[in-house]
Amino acid sequence: MNKNASTKNGLRRASVLSWLRMMRIHARIQQESAVQLGEISTAQFDVLAQVGSNEGIAQHDLARHLFVTQGNVTQLLDKMEARGWLQRVPDGRSKRLYLTPTGRDLYELVIPPHEDFIAARFESLSADEQHELLRLLTKLDRGQR
Repeated sequence: MNKNASTKNGLRRASVLSWLRMMRIHARIQQESAVQLGEISTAQFDVLAQVGSNEGIAQHDLARHLFVTQGNVTQLLDKMEARGWLQRVPDGRSKRLYLTPTGRDLYELVIPPHEDFIAARFESLSADEQHELLRLLTKLDRGQR
């Protein structure tokens, strides 16, 4: 079989197989995460983690770090503010974000256990392999922009 025939349908290409494998892993971890996080959405988890580790982050800076569209950021923050998890404090032309005491309690209840949960999913890789995977994924991510 010649090389062109083996890659014509795309399923023998390492890039396509890698992408499919990443999708399977993502879907499995996403399903497990939904169970583990309960009522907190992935987007809310992301905001909680970002604001909790960067108290006072500007809303526009947070928007760049999130896995949601710019249009969803305000709506997402509105819901979290209504639940009493965070507050927006005006600072000149921007707004700074802070966790409320309720939000800080939720952060402590959810973030460390979920980080442990995710870390456990990578235990089949050595520490060096995990760093290499991160390096490769970062390279791939930056190459797509």
